[in-house]
Amino acid sequence: MLVLTETPMPTPSMTVAPELVTPGFVGFAAVIVVLIAVILLILDMNRRIRRVRYREEVREELDAEEAARAADEATETDADLPVVREGDDEPEKR
Repeated sequence: MLVLTETPMPTPSMTVAPELVTPGFVGFAAVIVVLIAVILLILDMNRRIRRVRYREEVREELDAEEAARAADEATETDADLPVVREGDDEPEKR
């Protein structure tokens, strides 16, 4: 008669101390430094984007004012020109 016996499964033994595998305080400090650097970069990027946006708005306002001023000058200049008709001796003002 054949009897089967279970062979016990070997459990792996720790060959390295768990304290040597974890990053410890140095890893924690490195993560904090990277986190602070990322936050400062994000704040700086937001500040720069806001500054560019404000400059563009001011530039658009100045262009609109300049175009309005040029349009006003063009209508004033056209209004001051004399109207000359055929057969008239003197030009008349508008």
